[in-house]
Amino acid sequence: MARRFWMPASLEGSLEPDAVKAARPVLRGAGRSNAPGLPGGFGFFPLLCYLAETGEPLAAVLRPGNAGANTAADHFEVLQLALEQLPEADLGREILARADIGGRPHAFTSDCREAGIRFSVGYEVDERVREAILGLPESAWQQAIDADGAEREGAQVAELSDRLDLCTWPEGTRLICRRERPHPGAQFQVFDAHGYRHTAFITDQGEDDIATLELRHRRRARVEDSIRIAKETGMRGMPFAAFAHNQSRLEVSLIAQVILRWNALLCLEGELALAEPKRARQRLLHVAGRLVCSGRRVILRLPRTWPWAQALVAAFARLRALPAGAGP
Repeated sequence: MARRFWMPASLEGSLEPDAVKAARPVLRGAGRSNAPGLPGGFGFFPLLCYLAETGEPLAAVLRPGNAGANTAADHFEVLQLALEQLPEADLGREILARADIGGRPHAFTSDCREAGIRFSVGYEVDERVREAILGLPESAWQQAIDADGAEREGAQVAELSDRLDLCTWPEGTRLICRRERPHPGAQFQVFDAHGYRHTAFITDQGEDDIATLELRHRRRARVEDSIRIAKETGMRGMPFAAFAHNQSRLEVSLIAQVILRWNALLCLEGELALAEPKRARQRLLHVAGRLVCSGRRVILRLPRTWPWAQALVAAFARLRALPAGAGP
């Protein structure tokens, strides 16, 4: 599918797979292969990887509910599975793997380095990082930016690489911190001096503009929208007793997400292109239609009074206009 549709999508720049952990779906049964991992219950703990450029899921690994949140081997396994889904011609482009603090272990970043993959991984703000932050002069902080390049109000970034010992991490690893005024109602920690909240990440990217690096890492948060969509397409619960059956359900969920995402990218525009599954079902997928055969043609008839009938007709027109592509 990627080979067939990536050409009309015209993706440019580096590829950024986001390896993340999804919320544990509750198992609604007494299966033998689940494990305790939820408060008062059992469940599974999948890891998923999405492509930042398109928002499509690339791979997922279903694990027992008691699987570790920061298991480096699992993180790199799902990343390898994700890379296998990319067209071979695109593997020569620079690839950046982004993950939250769960992907921080040294083994994951070392595996990325050996595979020639750049990394940008969340880093815990521990006592050493706090001391380094407090020791920074005010002049070390630079203005953070938003996606449109405008200054991000109340947020600054600084590099801490020369203030902490990072020799145990891959060569060239950098530590970057962001401080920001919290939103109204946010809870403070004891450390949050001067009214700022702090987050940090490590990366081996060599760009001098740390504001751009921080923006690139922060945009990883968009994957939470993908996780929410995953739950709406079958991943909210894993109902089967057999682990293999739940794996199949996970695969079907991934297929549904891919179809919805590429449908939005290639066939829809405006508000409908941003619609999540519930709205897409109500406005497009569940519309009452009728197939009519006439003159050796198959015609889809839609109700004229349906508010989104014209949008659906336009979507079919865009679909027919797509090039055939190189793949099956």
